Amino acid sequence: MAAFLLGAVLLIVQPQIVPSRPAINSNAETSPQSVQRELLKKTSQKNDFKENIHSNGSCQQLPQTIIIGVRKGGTRALLEMLSLHPDIAAAENEVHFFDWEDHYRNGLQWYINQMPFSYPHQITVEKTPAYFTSPKVPERVYNMNQSMRLLLILRDPSERVLSDYTQVFYNHMQKHKPYPSIEQFLIKNGELNVDYKAINRSLYYIHMQNWLKYFPLDHIHIVDGDKLIKDPFPEIEKVERFLKLSPQINASNFYFNKTKGFYCLRDSGRERCLHESKGRAHPQVDTRLLEKLQEYFHEPNKKFFELVGRTFDWH
Repeated sequence: MAAFLLGAVLLIVQPQIVPSRPAINSNAETSPQSVQRELLKKTSQKNDFKENIHSNGSCQQLPQTIIIGVRKGGTRALLEMLSLHPDIAAAENEVHFFDWEDHYRNGLQWYINQMPFSYPHQITVEKTPAYFTSPKVPERVYNMNQSMRLLLILRDPSERVLSDYTQVFYNHMQKHKPYPSIEQFLIKNGELNVDYKAINRSLYYIHMQNWLKYFPLDHIHIVDGDKLIKDPFPEIEKVERFLKLSPQINASNFYFNKTKGFYCLRDSGRERCLHESKGRAHPQVDTRLLEKLQEYFHEPNKKFFELVGRTFDWH
């Protein structure tokens, strides 16, 4: 009898098992406006927030979709292409709300004020490619909206490293500041410098693990950045389906610009291309060094493929 009573007590006091990822509410989706009001009520100290409603019926609202990265993966191209859809309202600049402390301290009202005016039927999108590799961002996004739809665009990790260097190199050149060669970053003591930040940003599986602690895989759509450059329309079609948008973007919205060497956009008869800073030629890298870089990424890429359940045509 004593043993029976002891077992009953142990069952009562046994702690609950905590899931590795926060539980996600499976109830019917609520409107963006109602979600926004509830979030603001929770975070506003004086409950004196304002919705910034325009006379035409549009208003500034929290994004329902965020392009979280990756840096030099094609986030600007993705945002511009997605903006062809009439049901998309895109923030023009990178907001850096979740990864910059001075911005995050300003609260959700400040975040909303950075958003474009949009109509109730539109999806508000913002993109900040630094989000993907920032350890604190996934939890912060989850705390704001656990139903967030996330877009992640990736390229061959080796190519991304070269693009990363190229951007910083040209930024220094424009300021007439000297900048070391890429070999000086990639090589340290005769070996590949794995501490180079650009290399760490390309270890996709490490950063993806952090996001999957908070969001299920079906809330994160991975865009193939290499395919988006070569043939953008099929990739944009997939994004439309993921965001549950009506199919409004067509193949005719894209045309190949032979002078620039990449696809540009055509919208209502108006043609536009990405900024001249896009598509810059990468620095010449010794073949053996490039092979060493590609070899280094072989195992991390394999882990990433297993993590997301799909493969990419990377070296």
